[in-house]
Amino acid sequence: MRTRVKICGITRRQDAEFAVKSGADAIGLVFYEPSPRAVTVSQAMAITAQLPPFVSTVGLFVNASVETVRHILEQVPLSLLQFHGDESADFCTQFNVPFIKAIRMQSAADLIQAAEDFSEASALLLDSYQQGVPGGTGQTFDWSMITAVNKPLILAGGLTTENVAEAIRQVSPYAVDVSGGVEESKGLKSNNKISAFMREVANA
Repeated sequence: MRTRVKICGITRRQDAEFAVKSGADAIGLVFYEPSPRAVTVSQAMAITAQLPPFVSTVGLFVNASVETVRHILEQVPLSLLQFHGDESADFCTQFNVPFIKAIRMQSAADLIQAAEDFSEASALLLDSYQQGVPGGTGQTFDWSMITAVNKPLILAGGLTTENVAEAIRQVSPYAVDVSGGVEESKGLKSNNKISAFMREVANA
């Protein structure tokens, strides 16, 4: 099965266009102000305007209010929501939009519990645990903790052109999610790194 790719932390229209041209299945927009990759609603609207079909646009939230999520959904054509905070299953399901729940991995038990708690999630995204940091750490975690659950798994956390092929061989995830690993600086993507990353995924 082909491993799908999400390129997250897009802040510029040209980066979204290049990601799509390179074969990315999804782009991620960060609606979390403390993040160096955060975008405003107006930025997000410009990035997503008339993107080609068959590309998912994912909005990332961290403990956002219901009003914030609804406000963004009214203005930005998001096909998926990605929750990276302490959101409950009830919170995630209330928007009637497919969602991904991020799990900060400390043990296999975290994944097993999340699969049970978030049974309505479209997928679970596995990220590195770092105290007080909701994601985007740029660090990998011990992939041997990953156990089979009845959910598609998206592997994130410190993926780069150097390690993504090995990650796919070891984990066989449904998809991989990259942000910092394809950047020239925080929030600004590198065309060369995106191209190299996509090649490594295809060859894994």
